[in-house]
Amino acid sequence: MPKDNVVRQLGKYYGVVFLLPASILAGWIIGYFLDRIFGTHILKIVFLFLGVAAGIIEVIRELSAADAGK
Repeated sequence: MPKDNVVRQLGKYYGVVFLLPASILAGWIIGYFLDRIFGTHILKIVFLFLGVAAGIIEVIRELSAADAGK
């Protein structure tokens, strides 16, 4: 059983590793397409920063939930 617990923890933290880059990429993609629709060049940067902020908040939330479970 202890090995199963280690595998679960590895899976949870492996997901956290991809959380921040995925949020940044999602923000950039949304900003890119909104820039193309509206003909601007600033929304890409705005949504990139929103993606960074959302990713950091979610990583903190996941890690604090993992610490609370210990």
